[in-house]
Amino acid sequence: MSLLPLNYLLLLFPILILSVSADSPTNTTTTPCRSYCGNLTIDYPFAIRSGCGHSGFRDLLFCVNDVLMFHITSGSYRVLEIDYAYHTLTLHDPAMSNCDTILRDGKGNGFILEPWRNPYLNPAPDNIFMLIGCNAQSPLFQGFPEKHLPCRNVSSMGCEEYQACPAWSSSGSYKSVRNRVYGVSPPECCSVSFESIRSINLTRLRCQGYSSAYSVAPLKVWGPNAWSYGIRVSYSVPGDFAFCRACEATGGTCGYDALAVRDLCLCGGWNSTSNCDKASSTGRRMLPYLDAVAGIL
Repeated sequence: MSLLPLNYLLLLFPILILSVSADSPTNTTTTPCRSYCGNLTIDYPFAIRSGCGHSGFRDLLFCVNDVLMFHITSGSYRVLEIDYAYHTLTLHDPAMSNCDTILRDGKGNGFILEPWRNPYLNPAPDNIFMLIGCNAQSPLFQGFPEKHLPCRNVSSMGCEEYQACPAWSSSGSYKSVRNRVYGVSPPECCSVSFESIRSINLTRLRCQGYSSAYSVAPLKVWGPNAWSYGIRVSYSVPGDFAFCRACEATGGTCGYDALAVRDLCLCGGWNSTSNCDKASSTGRRMLPYLDAVAGIL
């Protein structure tokens, strides 16, 4: 196909701009926001496409071969479940120990969140982290950050119960955590809550591995064999839901401006700063027109 002269394209471009402005917005529920990954539904405030969901959860979830992945500073975790009723996600780290296997290779991710996510994304209060094989010089035993941090139970779960798992007896390295004095020989397992140290950084803590378990209220599960192993993360949505409710009530999808990082109501072919019944929008997307011009070029 012959190329059009550049001066012709320059004359054509303003016409395309005018056609965008003249086209009045219409309500439609068609949006570019994908709503699933494998068998998991992805709903607000989460998303796997830029501009969808809430901006505070951007660059958090990725769909890889129909597997939903959760990505933060410490690495990537598989998402097993999103519970929208209780505002929680359940994550899996393949390098994390459980009741059947103790991993000491130092390859575990731990759990380190970006500081700007802390106000609305953290492990649930009933989630316990059990640090395995920590060095005697670990900050856990030297004072963290300025005072001694004891290994203690969380939601009636802790290392003393965890070390009753079959994996500990088969590993041949069991040491009781009861009445252990931190010194040359620290306990093989130290249980902590995320709130106490704000970062499960295995390198900084000088630990060989870790496990994580949680309880599901209102059931009280006895015995480490019956615990739920994984990382249970609680989330809350920053800001007011009023904008999102108004957007959805008019057939739109809640999203955000990736550049200005502000709320947007996605109305199909156009975006609104209020809702899909309002003409005060950011205008219809020009990408189809710009792509057409690029194709000519």
